[in-house]
Amino acid sequence: MLLGSAMPSDTPLLTWPDLLGRSRPRADATIAYGPDLLQRVDLWLPSGPGPHPVVLMVHGGCWTSSIADRSIMNWVAGDLRATGIAVWNIDYRGVDRPGGRHDGIFTDVGDAADLLRDHATAHRLDLTRVVAVGHSAGGHLALWLAARHRLGRGLLAKPADPLPIAHVISLGGLPDLEQALAEKQGCGPDPVHKLLLPPPLDTAKLTRRQRRDFMQDKSIPLLAPLGVPQTLINGDADRIIPTHFATDFAREMRQAGDAVEVRIIPDQGHVELIAPKTPAWAAAKRAILAALGPPRAERGES
Repeated sequence: MLLGSAMPSDTPLLTWPDLLGRSRPRADATIAYGPDLLQRVDLWLPSGPGPHPVVLMVHGGCWTSSIADRSIMNWVAGDLRATGIAVWNIDYRGVDRPGGRHDGIFTDVGDAADLLRDHATAHRLDLTRVVAVGHSAGGHLALWLAARHRLGRGLLAKPADPLPIAHVISLGGLPDLEQALAEKQGCGPDPVHKLLLPPPLDTAKLTRRQRRDFMQDKSIPLLAPLGVPQTLINGDADRIIPTHFATDFAREMRQAGDAVEVRIIPDQGHVELIAPKTPAWAAAKRAILAALGPPRAERGES
C-alpha cells in the first residue's frame, strides 16, 4: 500500500490521508488467536437473528505490519456490516515482525481463518457462505487461504481441515510472487524475499528454479487449480499494482482449469478499492454480494 508510480494517471485519485481522515467505524468484538498484539481478529456483526453470511477479510500493506494493519479495512467492514454481512477481519504478523517472516505469516493467516469455526455458533455466522476478500498483498493471502487444501508439495504443511472458502475476491492483489519479484510494483522486491526465506538466506542469490521451489506453497499459480471461483478487481489508474498483474494471473489460472473473472474499473486507484462510495468499492461490493449468494432458506436448506 505504498504510494508509487507504477502507472501514470491524470485522474485525481484518493490518497491514504483521504481515507484515514474519515470517521473510523469500530468493530463489535476483538478476538485473540495468539499472544502477539497482531494475532487478533475483529468481528463486525450485523443486527438481526442471522445466520449471517461472512466476509473473511485480509488487509494489505506489502505483507509488512509497519505499513498497515487490519484497521485499514474498517471503513469497508463497516459498510458490509450495514448491508447485513458479518466481517471476520484478520490481522497477522508481517514479515518485518518477530515470528512473521517466512512461514510465520502464513501460519498466522491460517490460524486466524480457522478460528472462525469456533465462534460461528455463538455469533450466528453461516459457514456455508464464506467469501475471502483481500486488498493488495492481502489479495495474495486471501487466495492462499482458498488454496490451503493444495499445500504439501513445498515446505508448508497441509492443514488437516482448512476452513472452506466459497469464493475469493482480490482487490488490487499480488497473487503471483514470481511476477512480484521480477516486475515493478509498489511494494518492491524486499518483502517478497522475506516472505519466501528465513534469514540469513537471500532469495536474490538463488536461481529461478531454486526460488520456485521456495514459492511452491506460497505463490498462487504454483498451487493451481484451486477449485474455487476467483474475482480480481483492479483500478486502471492504480499506481501501486499494474492491471496486468490481474490479467496475467487470470490467464494462467484459467489454463489450469479455474474460473477467474477480472474487472478493471476506470479512473480508480489503489485506495479507492477499499473506500466506500467509490466506483471501485461499489464494484467490489456487488461482487461480494453475488459471491455470497442467497441465504440457506432461499436455497432450500435447513
